[in-house]
Amino acid sequence: MYIEQAYKGLSESWRYVIGIILVFFGWQVLGGVPLIAALVLKTGSIAILAKAGQDIGILSNALGSNSFLFYMLLTFAIGLLFLFLMVKLIHKQTLTALTTSRKKVDWARVLVAFGLWAFISVLFIFLDMYMSPEDYEFNFNLEPFLILAVIAIIMIPIQTSMEEYFIRGYMMQGLGVAVKNRWFPLVFTSLLFGLMHIFNPEIQKLGYGILIFYIGTGFFLGIITLMDEGLELALGFHAANNLTAALLVTADWTAFQTHSVYRDVSDPVLGWDVLIPVFVVFPILLFIFSQMYNWNNWKEKLTGKVLSEEEFTSKQLE
Repeated sequence: MYIEQAYKGLSESWRYVIGIILVFFGWQVLGGVPLIAALVLKTGSIAILAKAGQDIGILSNALGSNSFLFYMLLTFAIGLLFLFLMVKLIHKQTLTALTTSRKKVDWARVLVAFGLWAFISVLFIFLDMYMSPEDYEFNFNLEPFLILAVIAIIMIPIQTSMEEYFIRGYMMQGLGVAVKNRWFPLVFTSLLFGLMHIFNPEIQKLGYGILIFYIGTGFFLGIITLMDEGLELALGFHAANNLTAALLVTADWTAFQTHSVYRDVSDPVLGWDVLIPVFVVFPILLFIFSQMYNWNNWKEKLTGKVLSEEEFTSKQLE
């Protein structure tokens, strides 16, 4: 009963409205202040922001890719801080209740999902390198890579945790207790997660078809959250996905432009690599997780009703 964990705090809808507004303010407004300040100090002007538009390469070149990555990820750290403050101050809810329906956070689940998806991601990357070696260029440079590794290992899990806690934690719980069903928060948060990537530079190169991957990933993460009654698997998966992207392969047209080990120099096209994860790999992972964690009653957990606060309280007392 993950969504019902909202009842372990104050769960009136107006609290979520205020919380979402304040989190967005902290994340998108205050979170951007350090980045803007760094750009002003480096270039003497903020005009570069207007020139950049969706081309984050301009900002990356202005600050240096490692510095830009740090300041970009810092916005998520500030957003996560605001989110945790809203949960504590407005909802009087524990972070454990926001994370899971279990008595404590199951870090083993986080590590399992992280390790499994990291392995699969690396496997796919090297398989593509083997099949198309001309598309990749060795990019390793020890000193900037080590700096990148420190930034990425510390900051990327914060970035991915911000997205998971906000979308599949805070918003899913808030919507669920408001509408009293599970299918609407699953669909809404999955679509929102996908559409939030509409401003990524990949859209310019690959077109809107890439949203199939982002929305499909949103549904996958939403399903494992509801089926497993907690965020642990989603937290581990998302961190592994972004870490491997930042450390192993980068390209001039992706959101992460880093001193990675390899650089993708191919002309980007929308192909099988978008469809395979969504329609083949994710269903296999759902089966693996279902066997590992004995998932059952899929229809009820994904589309059934959410208990009222009174029903949830009574059930807890049984």
